[in-house]
Amino acid sequence: MKIAVIQGPNLNMLGIREQNIYGPMTLDQIHDQMKGSAEQNGVELEFFQSNLEGEIVDKIQECLGTVDGIIINPAAYSHTSIAIADAISAVSLPVVEVHISNIYKREEFRQKSITASSSLGVITGFGPFGYHMGLIALMQILNEMKVAKEAQQVTQKES
Repeated sequence: MKIAVIQGPNLNMLGIREQNIYGPMTLDQIHDQMKGSAEQNGVELEFFQSNLEGEIVDKIQECLGTVDGIIINPAAYSHTSIAIADAISAVSLPVVEVHISNIYKREEFRQKSITASSSLGVITGFGPFGYHMGLIALMQILNEMKVAKEAQQVTQKES
C-alpha cells in the first residue's frame, strides 16, 4: 500500500510560524512520526510540499496509478482552490484532508474548505496528531476497498 502526503503553502514553515496556532513541530518531524506508523503497518509514504497551487495540482494528477490514496493538507488553498478540488475529483483516489488547526475556530474566511467536498473526510483541529488520524483513516478505507474488491471477484467467479 502506498500513500502520498501532499502539503500546501507555508507548511514548510511549521515550527517557526505562529506556534500558538500550529505548534512547535516542524514538517520533517511530523513526517518522521508518520513514517514510524506507516512502517509498522507495511505502508509506504511519499511526501510532497509546495507553495505553488499548480505544482500541487500536478502532484495530485501524478498520483493516478502510482499511489493507493492521498492525505492532503491544502492549507490556505483549501479555502480558495477550485483547481485542487477538481484535481482530487479527477483522480478518483480516496483522499483524506487534514488541517492542523481547527478551521472552524479561525477567521470566517478559513471556515469553508472548497477542497473538502472532493475528499472522503476532513480531520481538523488535532494538531500534528491529525496526520496520524488521517493515516489510520486512509489505511482503514483502503483495506475496506480491498476487501470489497476481493468479495466482488469471488461473487463474479461463482456466477
